[in-house]
Amino acid sequence: MSVAGKTVLITGGGNGVGAETARQLRARGANLVLTDVDRSALDGVVGELGAGHALGIVADVTDLAEMESAVAAATERFGGVDVVVANAGIASYGSVLNVDPAAFYRVIDINIKGVFNTVRAALPSIIERRGYVLVVSSLAAFATGAGMAPYSASKAAVENFANTLRLEVTHLGVAVGSAHMSWIDTPLVRDAKSDLPSFGKMISRLPPPLSKTTSVDKCGKAFVKGIEKRKRRVYCPGWVGVLRVIKPLLSTAVAEASVGKDAATLIPESDAEIAALGRSVSARYVNDE
Repeated sequence: MSVAGKTVLITGGGNGVGAETARQLRARGANLVLTDVDRSALDGVVGELGAGHALGIVADVTDLAEMESAVAAATERFGGVDVVVANAGIASYGSVLNVDPAAFYRVIDINIKGVFNTVRAALPSIIERRGYVLVVSSLAAFATGAGMAPYSASKAAVENFANTLRLEVTHLGVAVGSAHMSWIDTPLVRDAKSDLPSFGKMISRLPPPLSKTTSVDKCGKAFVKGIEKRKRRVYCPGWVGVLRVIKPLLSTAVAEASVGKDAATLIPESDAEIAALGRSVSARYVNDE
């Protein structure tokens, strides 16, 4: 599918993978509708893309009415939505025992409820145009780590959401995919490394290639290729797909011993760092709550 002249709605489009995917799609002739809660970041990306082919809308994915309004604005401006990328997502800090419950609930709201609201709002237009839905999940959907309970649970949930949606809309000419990435050099990952030295230690001690971080440029390329080919699965890097195939093995005692061998020291260290921070999320999300 050529994206030239198509309209793509991307949530979380103000930075990171969302913004980079928008740039690469625009280079291929797509119109972009970007939503985010950060007006300044949105304005910056829309300015790069050119206001004639990009629309930035401040909208909270946890509010269905706001997402419906965003789709209405996209339809008024560009005639409809051909592709939706449910990309907005956050992570929290802390073990199940110590994470701030409000932060846990916030992750679930944005990462699961937000995906539903985004897809629900855009789906009538996607069906009309026989378009494509890309739900952004993660490697964490099938290979988790200590301290990642809300994030991993949310990403497993939206992978299954995408699988179910595919069954419901394939006969209508709509294709549905899920995206699964390892560590990407985004604000989410950089903030965690900056806030929690233990997080950087945890990544560095993972067995390769799990310890590697990938650029947003490479991730954007994978997303664009997935959209153009209407893929059922998008992996970045490609080896993530291998881990999905061997998912049943990842929760065996042997595998968990390898990946989680440092949890006994790193989790108490991480929880202490979080207590000192006084928050269970990145500072950039504190004012969004």
